Formats: sequence, structure tokens, C-alpha cells
Amino acid sequence: MTSQQNIDHIQTTHIGSLPRPHELLDLMKVRLSGQPYDKTKFHEVLTKTVANSIRKQVECGIEIVSDGEFSKPGFFTYIQDRLEGYEARPNQKLVLFQKEVEAFPEYYAEYFKTAMLGGALVPITPVVCTGPVKYRGEKLLRIDIDNAKAAAKTAGIPDHHVFLPATAPSGVGINEYYKSDEEYFHALADELNKEYRTIVAAGLLVQVDDPFLPDIFFEPGLDEPQKKRRAQIYVEATNRALRGIPPNMVRFHTCYGINEGPRLYEAALSDIIEYVLKINAGSYSFEAANPRHEHEYHLFERVKLPEGKVICPGVITHASNIVEHPELIAERILRFAKLVGRENVIAGADCGFSSQALYRTEVHDSVVWEKFKAMRQGADLATKALWK
Repeated sequence: MTSQQNIDHIQTTHIGSLPRPHELLDLMKVRLSGQPYDKTKFHEVLTKTVANSIRKQVECGIEIVSDGEFSKPGFFTYIQDRLEGYEARPNQKLVLFQKEVEAFPEYYAEYFKTAMLGGALVPITPVVCTGPVKYRGEKLLRIDIDNAKAAAKTAGIPDHHVFLPATAPSGVGINEYYKSDEEYFHALADELNKEYRTIVAAGLLVQVDDPFLPDIFFEPGLDEPQKKRRAQIYVEATNRALRGIPPNMVRFHTCYGINEGPRLYEAALSDIIEYVLKINAGSYSFEAANPRHEHEYHLFERVKLPEGKVICPGVITHASNIVEHPELIAERILRFAKLVGRENVIAGADCGFSSQALYRTEVHDSVVWEKFKAMRQGADLATKALWK
């Protein structure tokens, strides 16, 4: 058995990002604006809020916890602090979910203003690789590791039940320096390997986040062979970035980038599953609790999960403030367990609840914790059914 498999009950986790406390956001805002700030106070508040978050995760019944990504201003932007060779292009338009936005322009104009882009502490701008990629995030990463380990120890959580999210190679900017996509992603993978290895060397799980893999299958201008080749390049680069790391210390997460939206133009799990399962990870998480994807559990009636691997389907969603009923959560868990085995299903969320540092997240902070409590209750119901 791998360390991620269940032994006698359904384990619970989430995807990493959580709403940041306003006390921390205020200091982050000053720091990110380039104004003078009290570094000692910032680190004290960061350490305290991570500790509080992990304590609350445990109190709500989460077993495999994270630091909430509290140190990071956002999924798209944190890597700029940790890699050399990139420059932001604030005057260049950021294009996200092109076909979806073209189909619902009025909706997404409002959505981006209020939900994803408008409320971010730092403007989310395109990032371009203009020179050799080199990792420089050792000090920042060490702070994250130390805070997570200390908080987990206080909460009684072992290190191997703590994970830190890190971006996949596909999530780091547009190439203008290297001769080809392959050369670029391989160079990037070699540098990201340093972050992944450091997390695992500290005894923590590394979660590789790749919401960009599904985007390939609705990217304008790509024919089927080009889509497949691009997806294969992403897989090759991710596995290169994971070289030397035991798969049982790796979680791979993919999602669709949008929280609440029509979501007509996004990939099906069947489009991406063959690529997801090629990643050298111990567990794979994906969206399965929202109305566009809940039916996709049927896929595992014909797709065989490799021996010793674990799936972590979303059984609560980040796209609604409705708290799922524990009996529904249990039902969702049981669907998967009957298809892949009770030891191979960890209960999780569709995605993170605050991929950007926002004062107002789409799912209210107070609701997130109630969702976690419901997930624990649902996992307990499923456990009773599976371990009679």
C-alpha cells in the first residue's frame, strides 16, 4: 500500500488554497504594492494565520491539510517571485477561457470584474519568459515548509499528511526565449524539480497543480493531433519535473479554472484522463461535484486505475455557497469506491476556495468550513458502508 491509500476509513483532504484572513491581506497588499512594510510583523502574522488555518482544518475533520497557500498572492503570480527569466506584460491582454468567454461575453465581463481578476491584490497580467529559467525561491519555500510543519505538529498531524501546492510547468508563462515548446518546458521542469524535491525532502507531500491541461482541448486553432501532442508535452514536462521523487509523495490536481460560470466550453474528464494517469503521482484529483462533471464517475466503469494509485474526486464544490448534504457526499464517495476500490478514494474538493488572494471570495469563508464539516460527516457515512 502507498502512504496515500486508505487503510480502514475514507480519508479527507482539500485542494490547497483557502480564503486569507484580512489581517494577512492588509499586509500582503502593502508588500505587493512596493511600499515599506514591517517584515517581522508580516512573517509573524503569516505564521499565526497558517497555524490557525491548519487547526481549523483539523477541527473540521480534514486529515490531509495544507498551509492554505497563505504566502502566495495567487496561483498565476507567486511563481514570479521564485523563477528568474520572466517579465510581466501589464499592457498585454490576459486571455483566459477564450471560447467560453466568447460565448458568454456579458457574463464573463462581470465575472472577471467581481470574482477572479478585479478583486486580486496584484493585477493578473501575462508573464513571458525572456531569458534562461532559473529557480530562486529557496528562502520563500523554506518559510512555507517551516510554517506548515510547525502548525501541523501543534495540531497533531504527521508531516506526510501535509501537502504544499506547486504549479505544473504548464502554468508558468509564455515562451519567447527558448527555440521550441519542448526545450522551454524541459528547462522549466528542471528548475521546478528543485521546488518539488525540497518539499518532499522535508517529509511533505507535493501537489502539482495543472488547470491548463484541460484548456488544450478547447484551445482555438489546434486540431486533434496538435491537442494530443501539446497534452503529451505537458505530461513529459511534469514527469521530468518529478524526477527522483517517489510517486507516493506526489498529488496531481487538475481542474478548469472557472468557479461559477456556464462552463459549456471545457474538457470532459474523458478527454484528459489518459494524460492525467500518465503523471508519476500517487493520487489524482479532479472536479466531480459540480453539475457539469458529477456524472463523469461512470468513466471508471471502463478506465482502470493503475495498481496502487488513488483518486481524489471533488465531493464538495468550490462553485457554490450551498453546503452539500453529508448523505449526498457519502453517495458520491461510494460511487467511486465501488468502481476503483475503497482503499483508492480520498474525499476532496473540486478545486481551491481562493486561488487568488481576495478580500471577498466566491464561497464565503464561513461556508468553506461548513463544507469541510459536511465532507467529514459524509466520509464517515461512506466508511460505515464500506467497512461494515
